[in-house]
Amino acid sequence: MTYDEGPLAGRVAVVTGVSRRAGIGFAVARELLACGARVAVQSWTPHDAGQPWGSDPAGIDGVLDALGGTGDRLLHIEADFADPAAPAYVMERAASRFGHVDVLVANHARSSKQSLEEVTAAELDLAWAVNARASVLLTQAFAARHDDRRPGGRVVLFTSGQHLGPMPDELPYAISKGAIHQMTLSLADALADRGITVNCVNPGPVDTGWAGPELARQVGTALPAGRWGRPEEAARLVRWLATDEAAWITGQVINSEGGFRRWSK
Repeated sequence: MTYDEGPLAGRVAVVTGVSRRAGIGFAVARELLACGARVAVQSWTPHDAGQPWGSDPAGIDGVLDALGGTGDRLLHIEADFADPAAPAYVMERAASRFGHVDVLVANHARSSKQSLEEVTAAELDLAWAVNARASVLLTQAFAARHDDRRPGGRVVLFTSGQHLGPMPDELPYAISKGAIHQMTLSLADALADRGITVNCVNPGPVDTGWAGPELARQVGTALPAGRWGRPEEAARLVRWLATDEAAWITGQVINSEGGFRRWSK
């Protein structure tokens, strides 16, 4: 199968949160490219640099090279979603380069490890801005630019299972990602008459290199397969939602957790 023959041939996707080869965003971008789409990827590398797992060892250039390099089929956009103008900027850059945008995958996230005792107003505001507000504004900017005469209008959001189990040590993250779960049905209804579907993926525990050894062991024992999920497994679900095969699915939060038996303190 050539790129011109893939199920997403001729379509353009924006995938946010593509900054590490170990991440879900990278796997999604690679999957959509393999299916024939042209892809604009967004990253904000200072976020990873400030986290315990750090930036990709090869840098953003290594990430882009692993996707085939920027050019006719791949565009890279560096943007900080703490800026309320960034979502529209990302969509404008993608549409200007490729002429249109058919698929939005809002995979980005700000990680915030704060308990109830530690939580601050500043972190609550920042997590809300990056995780929830940006997802809404990206969807708004996508809808404003979408040509409804084209088939395959798709929005795929990401939550992290906050509706299924507690995350007491990551309150800003859990609250802001939980908002994405709640916005999915309303956004889907807002765009249904235009033939644009909106769905949300909860990928469950995915091994992207962020968990320490003890957490990795503990969560691994709660998964029937004895292992964490893999980025490519989440990416395959996103790919299906982006294709014509999923045209009848909208307003859904899909739990793809491999039978995760949740635990809490």
